[in-house]
Amino acid sequence: MKELLKFITCGSVDDGKSTLIGRMLYDAKLLFADQKQALVLDSKIGSRGGEIDYSLLLDGLAAEREQGITIDVAYRYFTTKRRSFIVADTPGHEEYTRNMAVGASFADLAVILVDSSKGIQIQTRRHARICSLMGIRHFVFALNKMDLIDYDADRFGELKRHIDILTAETGLRNYKVIPVSATEGDNITTESKKLPWYHGETLLEWLEQVDVHMEEEEGFVLPVQRVCRPDSRFRGFAGQVESGSIKTGDEITVLPGEERARVSRLFWTDEERSEVSEGMPVTVCLDREIDISRGSVLVSGAEMLTGNLFSAMMLWMDDNRLVEGKRFLLKLSTQKVPATVMKIEYKIDVNTGDRVPAREIRKNEIVRCEISLTSPIVFDRFENHRSMGGFILIDRVTNTTSACGTVSRKLGRSENIIRQDLDVTREMRAASLDQKPLTIWFTGLSGAGKSTLANAVEKQLAARGMHTMLLDGDNIRLGINNNLGFTEADRIENIRRVGEVAKLMNDAGLITLTALISPYRSDRRRVREIVGDGSFVEVYVSTPLEECEKRDAKGLYRKARKGEISEFTGIGSPYEVPENPEITIDTSTCSIDEATDILMRELEQFLR
Repeated sequence: MKELLKFITCGSVDDGKSTLIGRMLYDAKLLFADQKQALVLDSKIGSRGGEIDYSLLLDGLAAEREQGITIDVAYRYFTTKRRSFIVADTPGHEEYTRNMAVGASFADLAVILVDSSKGIQIQTRRHARICSLMGIRHFVFALNKMDLIDYDADRFGELKRHIDILTAETGLRNYKVIPVSATEGDNITTESKKLPWYHGETLLEWLEQVDVHMEEEEGFVLPVQRVCRPDSRFRGFAGQVESGSIKTGDEITVLPGEERARVSRLFWTDEERSEVSEGMPVTVCLDREIDISRGSVLVSGAEMLTGNLFSAMMLWMDDNRLVEGKRFLLKLSTQKVPATVMKIEYKIDVNTGDRVPAREIRKNEIVRCEISLTSPIVFDRFENHRSMGGFILIDRVTNTTSACGTVSRKLGRSENIIRQDLDVTREMRAASLDQKPLTIWFTGLSGAGKSTLANAVEKQLAARGMHTMLLDGDNIRLGINNNLGFTEADRIENIRRVGEVAKLMNDAGLITLTALISPYRSDRRRVREIVGDGSFVEVYVSTPLEECEKRDAKGLYRKARKGEISEFTGIGSPYEVPENPEITIDTSTCSIDEATDILMRELEQFLR
């Protein structure tokens, strides 16, 4: 079988990526007769005045043909006498950087196009950095549209010097610079007579001979995808071998538990084998019973890391901004765990490569950050094991991919902090107070009546001899959270801290009441996780905005309408209504005493 090369074409918009690949397929006679005929017919109504538009071989979407740009990734397979190829033609427009990153994640090599008449663009630099982030180590810079600069050797030399500077900034070591013209076919598959000063290979010749083999990753690594248990006589652990090889009888270690066993049987599909190696989908049977599930990792001779805190480089791909404290699901290999971006260290200036301090990250920016996980996982630095060092962050509400990233290093300080088991437990404290610890979380717009209701309910509970603590939003901000402002990151941190304090109060056996706007569902969901679902009661004070504005005891709505307060909840910033609150109360339809009586009746089931 011919050696396979997987590569992408990328660069700025309208640099000629689709045209270059189309021309390569056409000139190398890699098209069927009906494909050629369809290309000629489609070109007659295209934008090149009836001349063949080679980009149409890649740009298949109607919107792509109408706008003359690539939107989605187009994959093409072709083979020559010397090699087989899979190429991903990726979009150059900044809006579709996410799609480009997807294409880069599968490739061994990147062909980065540069319009010779324009030079290096911002998107050229961004794509080079993203390719490097995704683990691509081999590059060819195709200086396209040489026909537009009359095949000028001096201009080529100037552009090559700019590329040398770019590669030095981004740490790209293995690269080649080739002058081409995709529309005219110069230097794509055959040597061009219009470039007598160039004595190197054509683009296709270079792709056919370039060696993209990387150093073998250390040891045997197999992330478990599923447990095969067809009957009581068979238990196997299925997954793809990411590196190394293993034989029957070899000893393996199961992470994160670090239990050891020997391989008793190996299966490749339904065929039993004595040895399996990298890239093979296999099922491994062990000589003894070990608790193994999806997300476990079988290793031999490989040093993996285990922990719940690491530093990473990420490409942020979400339309919403990234701020510290945001929570996601992190997927690394076959593991999926809740994760929080704890700290934004810096972002990368795409033009200069400088590290820029930042508190929030916008779409298509590259960021260095610290990520904390709710439970330890198995991972490694991306440069050591690509499969165990690359991850994505998934939005927990929309289930869309918000970021892709690579592990830079493990942060060890989490290992030095160990939760201590106390002799006097939460249950003992609750029993001594003769009550069930709860967090009663009042949420709603400013002026809805949260603080008034929480205060009234606390008095009723105290009258019944119960032990309580009321955490009011304003009082909290005057005390423990007086160092926080009202940016999105600070608001997230404000809610998190209150949630942690509420949990500590519950651990002391107390019934905790809170009165905070807490406008975002994700923040309230996070507090529920901190406190524990069985101890969290969400009370939605659903008083309408119009009524809240009429009350306006603090004059905040008036200031917000005048523009004196920016991003005020309900005016300049949204309030996300709870989806399934335990209790809902509208103070515009009843008096405080009536509302308090209603709440006490509703709370009775949770107090027992």
